[in-house]
Amino acid sequence: MEFPDPDEIAHLIDPQPYPSFARVSYDPPTETLSDLLATVRSELDRLPLDDLEPDATVAVGVGSRGIHRIDDVVAETITSLEERGFDPVVVPAMGSHGGATPEGQREILAALEITEDRIDAPIDARMDVKKLDEVDVDGTTTPVYFSAAALEADAVMVINRVKPHTNFTGRIESGLCKMLTVGLGKQRGAQAFHSTAIEQGYVPTIESLVAALRDAAPVIGGLALVENFHEETGYLEAIPASSLEEREPDLLERARDEMAMLPADDIDLLVVDELGKEISGAGMDTNVIGRYRVLNAPDPENPSIKLIYARGLTAETSGNGNGIGLADITRRAAVEQLDLQKTYANALTSGSLAKAKLPPVVPNDELALRTALNALGGYDPETARVAWIENTTDLAEFYVSEALLEEIEDGVTVRSRAQLTFDDGTAEFERV
Repeated sequence: MEFPDPDEIAHLIDPQPYPSFARVSYDPPTETLSDLLATVRSELDRLPLDDLEPDATVAVGVGSRGIHRIDDVVAETITSLEERGFDPVVVPAMGSHGGATPEGQREILAALEITEDRIDAPIDARMDVKKLDEVDVDGTTTPVYFSAAALEADAVMVINRVKPHTNFTGRIESGLCKMLTVGLGKQRGAQAFHSTAIEQGYVPTIESLVAALRDAAPVIGGLALVENFHEETGYLEAIPASSLEEREPDLLERARDEMAMLPADDIDLLVVDELGKEISGAGMDTNVIGRYRVLNAPDPENPSIKLIYARGLTAETSGNGNGIGLADITRRAAVEQLDLQKTYANALTSGSLAKAKLPPVVPNDELALRTALNALGGYDPETARVAWIENTTDLAEFYVSEALLEEIEDGVTVRSRAQLTFDDGTAEFERV
């Protein structure tokens, strides 16, 4: 596909004056777990490991990206299981991610520093699944698929972060339950899950599948992590399989209170430097940008952001640009980073097609910003509320226009003043 050059579209919209900006830091009160690895060891005692035979094989499902020190947590879990006399094996629990291939899922784990050398345990990345059962979810028959590699083990546990999901709101969102039902369902299980969840609701689908898996697979539970504003582990708890649906809602509320959010609900233009799957399953955290764009799931009430400009992809996402469709405009540099096979594998499996759509693509930052500011209607640089962030995870420091600063100045610290400049169409902030 050919996109227009600057001289082909620049005449369509007159240049706009830009707001003055301030770089601010945002540091709400939060807690960090003092000794993460010691907590991993002590919490494992809460799982029913004593019920296993000596030399039992334990499949450890992992794979969510962006989790603080996930490699250390997995390695400590493996070591602790081995010291208890068990034989652990890591099984990627990430549905269709990595292009729905064993090589792609190993690549994702390697990007998390989870390799066989690092954790001193084998990784079985087969995509094979076994159909264990069928469940009725409010009249919809849904097959229950589960990783063949995990089923070959004597016990299965998962390690995941509990957090608000990027597609829906409910008593159970991202966490151990979803990793068991979607992540360890591999591509076929993830597709079956999303097909039913879009129609009947995510929470009842998760609960029905968890109940079936508990009866049909040797699931013993898992380690649930809750992160704070700075994306560090603030809390960790082992949850036995019998208590999953009971404990996750409380941890979800804790995660919601702690999660990184912008200190403003009303923003005219949000500029996001990078999106990626390691930042959020939707590329950008939908709770931060206020957009789910999912059938039968209304967008969050807050924040309210009129326009979003996505500038590019992270290196770690390896071309998976799922989430670029949540933006209203992007630039050619971002499109050149896209791996459509990986992006489409994610979107087609989840059924969230809007996240893989391409918004208008312009040549560079200067024209993207000119276009976005014009699209606001009645644009005034003195009143435009603009926020410019690196990504939706790193929200400790970012740029805001002076108009937005006036609304949030009691909650942030101004680090410097800046003006927006351009070098061959690429935006830069120059300190003033």
